[in-house]
Amino acid sequence: MSEITLIVPNDWVTEEKLVEITGLRPGTIERARKNCWMIGREYLHVSPDGVPKKNSECMYNRKAVDQWVESMSKKQPGARQ
Repeated sequence: MSEITLIVPNDWVTEEKLVEITGLRPGTIERARKNCWMIGREYLHVSPDGVPKKNSECMYNRKAVDQWVESMSKKQPGARQ
């Protein structure tokens, strides 16, 4: 018999978990981080020494990312405004 593990994610997740949760591709996440998202709202740089740098790993606020995706519904080609 196989074992099933259910994971309930935190508000802040790694890119790997964000991909699993949202279905966004890593390239989409990178472009959104560079062009649309704000540090502290959708993502944060984190570091084990407590002093993150620009090239430090990012953690993502999955709830803020969900809101960003939801905001796309009003911007769809042909959508009524």
